[in-house]
Amino acid sequence: MSVAAFAALACPLCHLPLERAGGSWRCGSGHSFDCAREGHVHLLPVQHKRSRDPGDSKEMVAARRRFLAAGHYQPLAAAVCASLLQEAPAAQDAPQAADAPLRVLDAGCGEGFYLRALAAATTRPLALLGLDISKWAVLAAAKLQREATWVVGSNANLPVQAGTLDRVLCLFGFPVYPQFHRVLAPGGLLLQVDPGPGHLLQLRELIYPQLKPERDTPPALPEGFALLRETPVRFDVTMTTPQEIADLLLMTPHLFRASAEGKARVAALQTLELSVDVRLQTLQKIF
Repeated sequence: MSVAAFAALACPLCHLPLERAGGSWRCGSGHSFDCAREGHVHLLPVQHKRSRDPGDSKEMVAARRRFLAAGHYQPLAAAVCASLLQEAPAAQDAPQAADAPLRVLDAGCGEGFYLRALAAATTRPLALLGLDISKWAVLAAAKLQREATWVVGSNANLPVQAGTLDRVLCLFGFPVYPQFHRVLAPGGLLLQVDPGPGHLLQLRELIYPQLKPERDTPPALPEGFALLRETPVRFDVTMTTPQEIADLLLMTPHLFRASAEGKARVAALQTLELSVDVRLQTLQKIF
């Protein structure tokens, strides 16, 4: 495992390249962003925030960390890493040296679970960047893996220089395809994970009086990308304690949508058998 920090950051205010200078990042316009004690940096200007504390709360991040540390999503992490490390068709105008680090952004990294899994899955040199709008998620990630670069920021305005990434991950997140296209190098890959029709079905049946019908037609491909492959990932998870079940609900958007009655039904459970059903798409930047 050879993990290095990703350094091609851009100023979120003027978009000029940022340079690391001691304990801060600075651009040519004079904007400066101090690094936190744990090493991460806030590149989400106040004027770009929609709330005082956007993204997952401290409690949600802690719940997700406990749930993922228990290994429940390890099969998904393995599938993501295998697809990410699979060689992409070479871009004629941007051949990559065989020993060059693979430059990877997790856009919506949470507490860094998938980037840590990637680092453990390969001996290939990596330059890793994790970005999340939640300061609590980035703080947790920075504490767990100091070698990578961790940034509080937004997918809507990625503080990354154009064409400097080989892979972008967007797992259960909020994709902003024009931004992903901008920061990927020619021929770079976008790996996207979205829920399938059976994802967490047993939980959803408990908390909702009626489930929404699934979409019949797949969404159109984003402009500038071609679909290389689509892989269904399905497996079962068994939760054996009320704490694990509570953590699952707390880490998902279902917490905010569930009725009080639905939450009470989940809180009364001692065990829960769940289906994980996701769609893993690999898209390639084509122009």
